[in-house]
Amino acid sequence: MDAGTLSALLGAGLLLLLASGVWVAVALLAVGFLAIALLTSAPVGSIMATTIWGQSWSWALTALPLFIWMGEILFRTRLADDMFRGIAPWIGRLPGRLMHVNVLACAIFAAVSGSSAATTATIGRITIPQLLERGYDECMTLGTLAGSATLGLLIPPSIILIVYGVAADVSIARLFIAGVFPGLLLVVMFMGYIVLWALLHPARVPTTTVRLSLVEKISSTWRLLPVVALIVLVLGSIYGGIATATEAAVLGVVGALVLSGLTGALTWANFTQSLMGATRTSCMIALILAAAAFLSVAMGFTGIPRNLAAWIGQMQLSPLMLLVALTALFVLLGCFLDGISIVVLTAAVLMPMVQAAGIDPIWFGIYLVLVVEMSQITPPVGLNLFVLQGVTQRDILFIARGAFPFFIVLVLAVAILITFPEIATWLPSQMDIKR
Repeated sequence: MDAGTLSALLGAGLLLLLASGVWVAVALLAVGFLAIALLTSAPVGSIMATTIWGQSWSWALTALPLFIWMGEILFRTRLADDMFRGIAPWIGRLPGRLMHVNVLACAIFAAVSGSSAATTATIGRITIPQLLERGYDECMTLGTLAGSATLGLLIPPSIILIVYGVAADVSIARLFIAGVFPGLLLVVMFMGYIVLWALLHPARVPTTTVRLSLVEKISSTWRLLPVVALIVLVLGSIYGGIATATEAAVLGVVGALVLSGLTGALTWANFTQSLMGATRTSCMIALILAAAAFLSVAMGFTGIPRNLAAWIGQMQLSPLMLLVALTALFVLLGCFLDGISIVVLTAAVLMPMVQAAGIDPIWFGIYLVLVVEMSQITPPVGLNLFVLQGVTQRDILFIARGAFPFFIVLVLAVAILITFPEIATWLPSQMDIKR
């Protein structure tokens, strides 16, 4: 049986398990177990035990629960609310006015959260009532939030970049650096679309009657200082070569606790809630990563990745055509799996093909995250759509309709990144960064 047929059978089995509602990690373990047991004579029990243990104590993985905890702390304190009040006075005269708050607030929160879902929930609870009360178009308001919250996957510190770095054995710190310019590019493109939409639909943007003086604007900006200070602490320590991603995550948690305490927003209740929320999320991701590592080892024993890489090589696809094919694959997977699952399912298997095609693994990580961002706003398993549905109780198709233009913006961003790969690769090449 050739590699293509084996891959198809194992893939069909995995999709069947996932479609039946089995946990992602359990489905990965089951497929890996069957692959080794049926196709090889290797001791499957020993391989599973050693692989899961080896993956579980990875030092690089330590940053994951810490960054998640930092986001949970901010989610449950009033620091996130201060962002809205600090940003809003400065963008009132742009076409689209306060809808730009969604983009900028998501970008700022993403820089201290690393989670798309946390960004959606936190910023949504703050901005949606404010914007709808002022008469902004509901569909567009939800669309801007759904699209902008995907920045949580790209702007460092990004949880999914940590997952990719662990799965593909790539420097997490360099991935963080590589995500800066693509993240800023997306901010500009999202705001540009809002400006264009507002100019085409002026009647759907309420006029503002409040005019603040420069002194009042500057005064309101002081609310941003705690969050900006936390961003500088976390990212500055990485960019300056002072700390690794894990060490910076520790600084982030300590900084979030100190700032929350100094502002009076930290209580024992929200401290324990943030800790338990981070524990649940971290355990889920760690279990998926361990199961995906076992599946990758199982695929190695069967020889499927090596044979697939050879098959791709025989097809003589150009790097561009390979990326086009992979983009279509990731968008399809995004209709059924969340972003982290996509990364852990595909990273280890695809890396031999990517490296054989001469594609920079750092650049590929940013490309992969950009494409996975699309999956956050595509039904039926668009995580951001589910979060917004929970926040607003609106129909998910209504939210998806508002988010669709931002899906197109993400497609354009991927095309730009492929055309100009230096957007992701230039900055890491200029810095001496710890792994």
